[in-house]
Amino acid sequence: MVAPSRTTAPAADEPPPPPPAAGPARPRRPAGVTIAGIALRTPYWVFTGAMGLIFLAPLLWTAVASVSPQPGTNQVNGWGFGNYVTLSHYQAGIWRYLANSAFVSLLTVALTLGISFLGGYAFARFRFPGRNVLFLVTLAILMVPYATLLIPLYVLLNQVGLQNSLVGVALVLAMFQLPFATFLMRISFEAVPRELDEAAMVDGCSSFSALWRVLLPAVKPGLITVGLFAFLAAWNDFMAPLILINDTERMTLPLAVSNLRGQVQGVVDYGATEAGVVVLALPCIVLFLLLQRHYVRGFMSGAMKG
Repeated sequence: MVAPSRTTAPAADEPPPPPPAAGPARPRRPAGVTIAGIALRTPYWVFTGAMGLIFLAPLLWTAVASVSPQPGTNQVNGWGFGNYVTLSHYQAGIWRYLANSAFVSLLTVALTLGISFLGGYAFARFRFPGRNVLFLVTLAILMVPYATLLIPLYVLLNQVGLQNSLVGVALVLAMFQLPFATFLMRISFEAVPRELDEAAMVDGCSSFSALWRVLLPAVKPGLITVGLFAFLAAWNDFMAPLILINDTERMTLPLAVSNLRGQVQGVVDYGATEAGVVVLALPCIVLFLLLQRHYVRGFMSGAMKG
């Protein structure tokens, strides 16, 4: 009969055995990154980078040209802001035109947000006869050419006493923004589960309280997207102020920059014109960079439904 073997414990004063010799450490590639993956993504990176350069190159060239020395401008020798000085003293002054554009843009945003918020809520949450027909009629405004409606709208504004008025321009711009804004707000509300409304009403909220306290924070990305679109459209619009505004004191900044380009005897101050383009583009760039995250979420809200 064989006795079971016993493992002798090492003595207390005996040092532990050395660890096994390790080979040279191999560099670890980040998870999910392979040579095949890099090869597949390289055309995408090249294409998007080229598209970014195509869109940024004119703006960068304009920014550099607005401060570079050019003959026939206020900035002849050396680099500086002489062209911006010329722009600031043009007719009523750049601050007047900036204030006009800001007033028109902010009023357009307020009207678009208020009407599209309530309209999108009604189309998404209520059931009433002719709902889809009315929604299609609202979207049909997008099919009408923009310029063809300005003359009838000018006559209408003249009859109600809003001719040559910044308020009238804001009303017209808001009207053209409402179809897309209402469509976007409808899909934003439809992406929010109805159980939130029901839970809020069970807790004692009225329909208005549920809309204000529960649904408004839920559709905030859609509201930011609508507001950003309305601001950019109103800030950069040229045709509506051209038709509806006759007084130089009430011109918006795009119209003022266009008038600055047509100088006496065919001489164009390109330096001041480029400075005006930079001033026009700067608020749009800053707003887009600040709200880009909400802007993308607002467009994805309809895709995330269900």
